[in-house]
Amino acid sequence: MPSLSERVLDLVAASGATRREFARRIGLDESKFSKSITGTRRFSSLDLARIAEECDVTVDWLITGEQSPLAATAARGTGGSAEAALAAAERYSALRSDMTALGYGRTWQSVVTVAKGRYDEQGRVLAVQARARMQGAGDTVDTGTLATAIEDVFGADVTIVELGAGFDGLAACTPDVKLIVLATSRTPTRQRFTLAHELGHLLAGDDQEIHVDPDVYDRDRAREPSEMRANAFASEFLMPEARIRSAVGQAALTERSFAEMVCEFGVSPSTLAYRLLKLRLIDAGSCDRFKRTTSAEAARLAGFGTRFAQHVVEAAAPRVPRLLAQDCYSAYEAGAATLRPYANLLDRDVDELRHELESTEGAPEAR
Repeated sequence: MPSLSERVLDLVAASGATRREFARRIGLDESKFSKSITGTRRFSSLDLARIAEECDVTVDWLITGEQSPLAATAARGTGGSAEAALAAAERYSALRSDMTALGYGRTWQSVVTVAKGRYDEQGRVLAVQARARMQGAGDTVDTGTLATAIEDVFGADVTIVELGAGFDGLAACTPDVKLIVLATSRTPTRQRFTLAHELGHLLAGDDQEIHVDPDVYDRDRAREPSEMRANAFASEFLMPEARIRSAVGQAALTERSFAEMVCEFGVSPSTLAYRLLKLRLIDAGSCDRFKRTTSAEAARLAGFGTRFAQHVVEAAAPRVPRLLAQDCYSAYEAGAATLRPYANLLDRDVDELRHELESTEGAPEAR
């Protein structure tokens, strides 16, 4: 495989510029550039960032010379929402790999192990471990924004992007990247279940590189072992058995008490109804009756209408990966990268953003 210097020289040749001109474009004098090419001087992290920016490649590719399988999958194109999801995953994964190469990576905080036995039991055990990890870190599944809690506790990047109809989410997993991509949605409970489902895939190490879930509720795919495990994980993670049994208690569930449980656990009525049926806390007839309730109706019955409306707004809004944004800015602030990765992440013009960051607002004159 060609060396870093050879890859840079290939890029210089492809650009049609002389070495002197190329060095000028990336902010180096010809002498330093030549020393870096011959190996008597190392390319700095900022040098690599500028070369990558100039030649539209990634820092990770400059260093390793390898294209990730995710990039290759995205390049093939699948059409529709799936292609848009893969493109978003490749974009954020490449940026995360670059930040890692520049010294601004994240440590993946996995759980201990995947238990042996049935796949649904494996998912349940993983969920118990994951909830314990969150509680130990001072976060819970039930308060605040779940995406933020997952980022803080496990070190995964979570993004919400506009993908169109017919696609729920995906999980990308490489040594440098742990990424969850969710679709914007008008159904916050479905998006929340998808988030937990994708976390289950990451914790179980399913389909290293990329796991795509166009429809997280697809009954045919639900029979696949990894889907069984991820669904069992999401159910126990969002609706732990002990808390479900405690919430039901001894009295028969009413429409109102069921609605209150829907809002308490942040799941859809049908998801909760099936969970109660599986735990044998209701019969099939009650399950059919409860699952016909809509999330909006449950929120109204429980007196959570205003909160539900806010959740709808949040689920419909795109979300930039917060940890990745922090790391891009930290790399820029430390001089390890240019401002462009941070600007691209925010979908901002780099010059306008630089002006905003570097300008000072004058205080109003005292009168």
